[in-house]
Amino acid sequence: MVNIDELKFDEAGLIPAIVVDSVSKRVLTLAYMNRESLQISMDRGLTCFWSRSRQELWLKGETSGNYQHIVSITADCDKDTLVVVVEKDGPACHLGNDSCFENELWSSESLGEFSLQGLYELLEGRKDERPEDSYTTYLFDKGIDKILKKVGEECTEVIIAAKADDKAETVYELADLAYHAMVLMVEMGISVEDVHRELQSRHIIDHKVKQEKMV
Repeated sequence: MVNIDELKFDEAGLIPAIVVDSVSKRVLTLAYMNRESLQISMDRGLTCFWSRSRQELWLKGETSGNYQHIVSITADCDKDTLVVVVEKDGPACHLGNDSCFENELWSSESLGEFSLQGLYELLEGRKDERPEDSYTTYLFDKGIDKILKKVGEECTEVIIAAKADDKAETVYELADLAYHAMVLMVEMGISVEDVHRELQSRHIIDHKVKQEKMV
């Protein structure tokens, strides 16, 4: 565990803090902390920065309500930069965007970035736009009963593949199940963050139970 006294603040007494969404893993913003704002962040579990333009402490969300609840703070190998993983209450950017990093400069034509949140947003787009010749459009057009039927069918396919001890086929069927489950999520308005928080609450409960058994 790194001690705050081991961190290397610059000549202005600041250290850059890269803020990352705990659910989507997107970089939300790059801000700066001084020793006082970092201590406040750790004491309160909320991101507090040093505003270089206003020359004052800045508790994120104090005026907007878009607080950032800290999951973890990690220093890099040189101990001169921080990564702050957070659960956010709203947009991170002052322009109202989810992230401050929205202006793409370059992307590879051969390498694609994938995330569950990105897939979810793609499915949301399919539901809103309903492009022709799209299987996802077909599912949304047919409605909840068809979607539920496909989820059930994919569950069965996973069981069959796993029972046959076929790892590759099981992975394939699990991917199908995950896709159809996310179509169901979009149909019902259930976000990736909703599921993440439910799983996280179970992890915390499980962790506490394990601790109790050890006492």
